[in-house]
Amino acid sequence: MSRQLSLQLMDTHAGGDVSRIVYAGVKALPGDSVRQQMEYLQHQADGLRKLLLFEPYGIPEMSVDLLVPATNPQAVAGYIIMEVMGYPIYSGSNTLCTATAVLELGLVPKQEGHQQFMLESPAGLVQIDAEIRDGVVESITCEGLPSYIDSYQQTISVPGLGEVTYSIAYSGGFYVLVEAAALGFNLSLDEESRLSACAHAIIEAIRAERSFYHYSLGDVGPIPFLHFMGPVENPAKGQYASRSTTYVHPGVICRSTTGTGTSARLALMQYEQRISPGDTLETCSLRETRFRGKFTGISQLEGGQTLVENSITGKAYVLNRAEILVNADDPMVSHEGLNSLLKPVS
Repeated sequence: MSRQLSLQLMDTHAGGDVSRIVYAGVKALPGDSVRQQMEYLQHQADGLRKLLLFEPYGIPEMSVDLLVPATNPQAVAGYIIMEVMGYPIYSGSNTLCTATAVLELGLVPKQEGHQQFMLESPAGLVQIDAEIRDGVVESITCEGLPSYIDSYQQTISVPGLGEVTYSIAYSGGFYVLVEAAALGFNLSLDEESRLSACAHAIIEAIRAERSFYHYSLGDVGPIPFLHFMGPVENPAKGQYASRSTTYVHPGVICRSTTGTGTSARLALMQYEQRISPGDTLETCSLRETRFRGKFTGISQLEGGQTLVENSITGKAYVLNRAEILVNADDPMVSHEGLNSLLKPVS
């Protein structure tokens, strides 16, 4: 392995969730689609994810988005999402950050006012709507994945908690949805560590009892996410708001409400016939950051499954641009696949 390898990064955040956009320093990946390239990293070169999310270069609360050439000619770029729990095929906050970085890096020239372009995620094409004012990316709206309710109002016995009522949604990953108040939470920042411990206990109990299968993807692994739901307010006709927070990994509560978590909420509200197409839901995090989800329509699968079509709107901020040097003799670096991925320092 070369003595030093180099990566070019743009750190961003949406709603407080930091996404590290890798835009240079990685060699071309094998695979005929962004999904196949993701699977190559997942199974043969996981060292890049570990490098950027763990000490000494990062922390598990971050995410990584690797920019790759699009394989679909309709898209301007592809991106692969890496998180502490693995490789989600889609993420709202990561998409907001990646779309902003694509504009800030000049891969798509900024146009004052409203502009549209496509990105290619591991889940497929994603429509991006950007609002630019005075050269500043003021907001990004991205398509959420078609979302649905897998299970509704189930109960499970959780050690230390007793009987817990939950629902299961799919919105880019499977989500456990629970009412925060029923578990004694107000969704304030001082509850963060207790929320994490509570979510972990519920997730472990459900994993021990059940597996989940997507209607087209099949087995997508153990359920990863839990979303605590606050009371839903209705400040105006067709407008809803709710405090929310998402658990993703032991000890890790997302800083934002998460785009996929907001999509899961929309799916639940539609299932309960509480919203109509065109209605919006603003979710508010422990840190008072917000995403706005919009219920854009429904479609039906053969067999009667209802899919909730939706979009997520938020704003991402650029934190810095940096070069990371990877030292071959550093014992804290996982070199799994790095030699085949990264370019040596010139």
